[in-house]
Amino acid sequence: MATKMTTKVNAKKSEDPEVDYSLNDLLLRGRVSAPAIEKELPSGDKVVEFRLIVTRIERGGVDTLDIAAWSSKMRRSALSLKEGEWIEITGAIHRRFWSGAAGVASRWQVEAAEIVRL
Repeated sequence: MATKMTTKVNAKKSEDPEVDYSLNDLLLRGRVSAPAIEKELPSGDKVVEFRLIVTRIERGGVDTLDIAAWSSKMRRSALSLKEGEWIEITGAIHRRFWSGAAGVASRWQVEAAEIVRL
């Protein structure tokens, strides 16, 4: 786990190191809701998107989470997934912004770093 060291300078000009403890790392396990869809963005970038159904153990019900595969390896892997297939995803959560007809829009999305079939 990498940490970033930054320096904070107080009025006496002494330097106190400040550690950044941020972590955006997640593990999800669930079922694929439907076949993945490949999109080409206006920038020319390609992304494969699909949804993962994760059961809420304690309260019942499910969460359906948006997953994005950006690297060519993850895009290929995502496109091979079948509806109802159990998978495990490691990755990070990001907020995506884009311009739409109604102005700027955004949504939270899990960026898959690894997809493993169970």
